[in-house]
Amino acid sequence: MAEHVNNLVYFENWMRPVAEEILGAQKGINLQCLSFADDADANWSALESAHGYQLLASTEMKAPFIPKKELIERCPNLLAFSVTGAGYDMIDVDACTKAGIMVVNQAGANSESVAQHVLGLMLVLSKQIVQGDRRMRRQGNDWDRWGYQGKELTGRTLGIIGLGNVGRRVAALAGQMFAMRVIACDPYIESEDFKERGALAVSMDEVFQQADFVSVNCPLTEETKGMIGAREFGLMKEQAFFITTARGGIHDEAALVEVLAGGGIAGAGLDVFEQEPPPFDHPVFEFENVIVSPHVAGITDDCLHNMSEYAASQWLTIFKGARPPRLINTEVWPKYRERYESIFGVPPEE
Repeated sequence: MAEHVNNLVYFENWMRPVAEEILGAQKGINLQCLSFADDADANWSALESAHGYQLLASTEMKAPFIPKKELIERCPNLLAFSVTGAGYDMIDVDACTKAGIMVVNQAGANSESVAQHVLGLMLVLSKQIVQGDRRMRRQGNDWDRWGYQGKELTGRTLGIIGLGNVGRRVAALAGQMFAMRVIACDPYIESEDFKERGALAVSMDEVFQQADFVSVNCPLTEETKGMIGAREFGLMKEQAFFITTARGGIHDEAALVEVLAGGGIAGAGLDVFEQEPPPFDHPVFEFENVIVSPHVAGITDDCLHNMSEYAASQWLTIFKGARPPRLINTEVWPKYRERYESIFGVPPEE
């Protein structure tokens, strides 16, 4: 590693101390923990001299220290932003690319936890586990167990939108555990990849038309924002369930409420919302056939450790001048190399 100091800042805490242990043991890395409650000028001073900025989850970041154009322009030494998990929608990626700043994520670190959450939602919905629990806790004997008859997952069709790290694990678990027929759409992988990842390649319309469970596992981007609306929900079978553990904003929440109210689908499992936390009076909460969770699909002990370890390891790669393994804006590399050499006086690795 070149003989220079790499300034890495983060706010409040790292999800697990393993990251601080890994980075703290390395010479040449100045690891600085900031707090939103501290003096703003002091925080800006640290950011303006920082080469790296490890971000909190999007729901925990606070203005004005969110990685948008204003912050990017104010921090001339920044070489990279790193997010906690896979999602990077809070970052102005275009502005980063123009400025020569890398954006990296920890894709793959949360795949097992999120995939298991998807299967959990599928099970509680199909077996009416939560609905039965809710009813048994209320007074009154105007019910019997036959009103909570469920369905097996076995042999049913799962449709996956986005067959990346999470999607492929969902496919594997569903196929191996429940012998489900798995179909998927993903425009960013080759046709042979679908078979290797345990799914049959179909169009997005066919996912909605054929699936008994639709699982959204793609990132929120300009391309995917609002891509699931009334038209897509209208293609679903009445006995089908809609599940998302991806990001709020990919599906139209009003359109989902409308199809639920009309009995157009059997129910939904939602871990993400456009506004988080969602308002207490969100209309989706009125439906007994909707199961919600507070964006916790990836919040497990195992996942938090993995994401912290992944991030620390990737920062070591960045600070030694090598190309990181989970680089989002790959087109930034030539300009980044120029900036790295300008800042540190040595070229990064090829």
